[in-house]
Amino acid sequence: MVFGQKIRQMGLLVSLAFLGGCATAPPQPSNFNPLLVEPYALDSGDALRVTVFEQPSLSATYTIDVEGMISMPLVGDLPARGLTTDELDTSITTALREGFLRNPDVSVEVAAYRPFFVLGEVGTSGQFPYVAGMTVRSAIAIAGGFSPRAVRENVDVSRVINGEVVVGRIHLNEAVRPGDVITVRERWF
Repeated sequence: MVFGQKIRQMGLLVSLAFLGGCATAPPQPSNFNPLLVEPYALDSGDALRVTVFEQPSLSATYTIDVEGMISMPLVGDLPARGLTTDELDTSITTALREGFLRNPDVSVEVAAYRPFFVLGEVGTSGQFPYVAGMTVRSAIAIAGGFSPRAVRENVDVSRVINGEVVVGRIHLNEAVRPGDVITVRERWF
């Protein structure tokens, strides 16, 4: 009888240890939230509306290619990945000033952000267009909501920060960035 009680107690302790491990989430990376208040860094897939005032042949929408470049008439390929719209504005102005236009007046704005992705326990996994100010909760709603087996408290997000992929577990009210990959986990019970 004593031996049977010890086995039951041991099984209970192992079960509690296992469940306790499931309940704790890995800490959110420290560089996740500061990124949200920094100026937006351009990357592949972003569509940019470039306006060169009084130059309609140069004003158009340009998409950043996989190498992180935009290709414009007169100046050719210009690096855009990692730059803000203001920094790209300055780069285009400088390139146009070097032999093409005396005093170019350039404006750059994001016409369409690169998409974000939702995977896992949602109605429809896939790629979706980003809308400024989007939260994880609204991104999941766009993906058809949670499946019946989904963990509904937090999600795993893969985000590129300074050229490196960082994964963190965040809550549903946190902001989504363009290019984020949101993974909704399956619950065990």
